[in-house]
This record gives sequence, C-alpha cells and structure tokens, in this order.
Amino acid sequence: MLIQDFLLGSCRKNPDAEALVSGTFRATYADVTDAALSLAASLVAEGLQPGDRVAVLTDVPFDYIVSYFGTLLAGGVFVGLNTQTSSRTLKQLLSDCGASIVVTHRKFLKYFESMADGVPSLICVVIAGGGTVVGVSNRIFAGLIAKRNDNIALLPTREPANLAQIIYTSGTTGTPKGVMLSHTNLVVNTHSTLQYLGLTGSDRVMVVLPFFYSYGNSVLLTHIAVGGALIVNQSMMYPTVILDQMQTERVTGFSGVPSTFALLLKRTAIRDSPLPQLRYVTQAGGWMSPSLTRELIAALPEVAIHVMYGQTEAAPRLSSLDPADLQRKAGSIGKAIPGVTLKVLTPTGAAVKPGETGELAAKGENVMIGYWGQPQATAEVLRDGWLWTGDLVTADEEGYLYIAGRQSDMIKSGAHRIAPKEIEDVLLEHDAVFEVAVIGVDDEILGESLQACVVLKEAGSCQAEELLRHCQQILPHYKVPHSIMFFDELPKTESGKIRKTELMAGILSLQEDP
Repeated sequence: MLIQDFLLGSCRKNPDAEALVSGTFRATYADVTDAALSLAASLVAEGLQPGDRVAVLTDVPFDYIVSYFGTLLAGGVFVGLNTQTSSRTLKQLLSDCGASIVVTHRKFLKYFESMADGVPSLICVVIAGGGTVVGVSNRIFAGLIAKRNDNIALLPTREPANLAQIIYTSGTTGTPKGVMLSHTNLVVNTHSTLQYLGLTGSDRVMVVLPFFYSYGNSVLLTHIAVGGALIVNQSMMYPTVILDQMQTERVTGFSGVPSTFALLLKRTAIRDSPLPQLRYVTQAGGWMSPSLTRELIAALPEVAIHVMYGQTEAAPRLSSLDPADLQRKAGSIGKAIPGVTLKVLTPTGAAVKPGETGELAAKGENVMIGYWGQPQATAEVLRDGWLWTGDLVTADEEGYLYIAGRQSDMIKSGAHRIAPKEIEDVLLEHDAVFEVAVIGVDDEILGESLQACVVLKEAGSCQAEELLRHCQQILPHYKVPHSIMFFDELPKTESGKIRKTELMAGILSLQEDP
C-alpha cells in the first residue's frame, strides 16, 4: 500500500464528505483528489522523475495537502518546509535534499529572490496564487483546484519500500537532519495509530499543529485514511478562537503538545465550555508534567486523553498510554504501540532492570530508512536493526515507560551528570510555575552551573527564593538550580519544543553585556 491510497480510498468511499475546513474555506474529498491528480499531472509534465524531491513551502492548508498527495501521485518524494524560515535556511535545505521542484505561495517569493546563485537542482517553482521568481525558471499554477485527470494509470508507479517523504528535524541542537521515511514506514505507523485511537470517518479533528512537523503529519494521514475531517487553524495566538471553532465545528478530537494544553488551560474558559462531541485528546511532542495532566483531566473529565511518545525517525509514534491508566501511571509514556518493540538498554546493548535508567531503543517497520545524505549519523542511531532514540528512560515492574531525559541534554556539574528534566518536573509542581527549562551554563569551577528559566502563570506572583526553597525541599543539593531567571515566554520551535540552544545564547549575551 502507498500513502496516496489513503486519499484515493476515502474519495472512492465518500467523495462528498468534508475533508478540510480552514476559516471559511471548505473542501470535500473529491475537491482534494481532483486537485492532487491535476497537480500530479502538472509535475510530471514539468519533468519530475520518480524519486525526485518536491519541496513545499506554504501556510495554506489546502495547497499543502494537495501538494503532499499530488507529489506522491507523481512519484516524487515530499519535503515539507517550515514556513518560519530565511533565504539562507531555505537554500540550505533545498540544496541538501536536491529539490527538483518547489511548490510555494507568492507570499514566500522573497526568499527565492534573495538567493544569490539559486539551487542547481531546481527545475522550476510552482506558485499557487501567481507571481514570478527573479532568476529562477518558474511556472505559475494559479489555484490548485482543477478538473480531475482520470487517467491515473499514466502516472508513475512506486513500491511500498520506496522513499516517500523527507522530514527535517527541528535542529534545536544543531544542523537539521533529513529523516527519510518510506511509504511502508508511514502506512504501518498510521494503521497502528488508527488501531489504538479507534478513528472513523465521523471524526473531526482540530488541527493546530503544522503539517510539516511529524506529529502534524501523523494527524493528517490518520484522518485522511479514515475519511475524517481536518478543521485547521495552525496558530495558538488566539486560543479562545480555537475553542470557539471546536464548538462550532463539532470537533471530536484534538491533538497538541504540552504548551498547547497549557495555553488552553490558562487563557481560555475550557473548563466551563461545553464540548459534547469531543471524545479524545492526544498529547505528544514532549513530556507533559503530571500537574498539567491532572489539570487537563479535571477540565475534560469525560474525554479520553492519550499520552503518546515518538520521534520523527519512527514516523513518528512509538508508545502510548491508555487513558484508563492516566492517573494510575501519571508521568508515564505508556507501552509500545502495535507493531513496535521497545527495549531499555545500557550503552553496550544489555537490558536494564526495572527502575534502572537506560537508553530507549525501538524496532518496527515504522523506523526510518536513515538520514538523507548522512550515513555516519544514520549508523550512530540505527544499529543492528534497532533505532537508538537518545532518550533516557526507566521501566517499572509492569513495563510502563518513564522519560528520564535525553543523552544530549545531560548537564555535567561538578562530579555529577544531571538530567534537567527531573529539576524541571519539580519546578512545575509549584503552583506559580507555568513553564520551565533548565540548562547548563559554563562555570569555571563546576564546568556547568544549573540555570532555571521560568515563566510564571502570573507575572510577579513568586520570587526566585521561594522556588529555590521548593527545590531544596525535594531535590538533592547538587540538583538545586544555582540561579533562576524569569521570562515572559521561552523560545520554541514550530512543534512547541523549547529551543534550549537559543535560550543559552540569550543568557550568554546578557552575561557578556557590561
């Protein structure tokens, strides 16, 4: 099975079913399929060969979805790009993946026009909405709704093992890597997710996650696969608007990262808003504290809350916590999803005992092919058929997994190796704390000192001394932060993860100022 079969199958089953709602724009499965087939024919006519990369840079949901399936129908490899970009970053990624064609919107043309010498592999730029690109051969494809090309047999054929998509990691700790996912990787993981969520064609999901992010990509595929509806508003700037849309559009599902739920709980009246159709919520994209989980349960007592864990390298889902175990196993990321095997290992590959910390390793048909053009980086994480995730975890006697931190996050302070997550968890238990990140700052004596960066629920509601006393009551002395700084907000990636590298750079610049 190929990914595009999700769309084609849902269209055959119910072509008039609503596939997408974005503001006042609505599209059926027939609309999306017609446009995808038309774009596929256009891409082939432009010279796209099977396996060529098509990069997409747009914030228009319909154009993105059509480009996704149109690329796959044309035999291409889809590369979704972060719309918060720059000319330099864009050029780097297009050159890295060797993109043949770019599909974009005219609002992003400024990035292409400022590229000094362009991207040699680029054949053309397809522009939804019209426009021209200075110095780049381009074609204008004005509007992606067009008459269907029913002769699908003329389109290239692909195999399930073929590369389907490259997803660039957020690059919070270094240069982004292109994760190569095959049709099989994505299809298998989609089916597994459908199995434990129990999605059907009657489901209508509120999409606040960007589709170019692996979590958003999974939400897209699971709902297209069952013929459900995507209600899209990919901005949390006005969370009350999101809540209103959930009510108006009779939303049955909602997917978010921890910061998404923190915003809904803090800045909306979700606790007092009737959401009778909402049956499930999924959380991934980072570990959610037990205190925030308890708040969410209290706000949505009748809703099944699925805590999930995954990585882009796993297409992306690896584990899930059954909603029935949410309170009994607070803080856990659950157990492996169907089709995935998980182990907690020492650096030599030996299994650790329950309660001991080790690195999580995963095996399954969902595990990536590798990193695009980076065989050494691939070899470091794919070993003997296992994906070494870089996440430090423990497992209890029943096999439930708990995140302890990341190998790359470990702070070396004095003689100690400290996982910042433990300190962050303790600070999040304080009623005044909304969000926190703990980082290591260079220290002449300790090597690294512990710096806690805190966002309060209410500005000025708590002093650093109070938070330090709170930590001293719970943590060993060597894990108590050496200093606490307050922020209005913490820098984040599009996926909602805190950019600790950017945070460190900002603190260093403050320290260097006279």
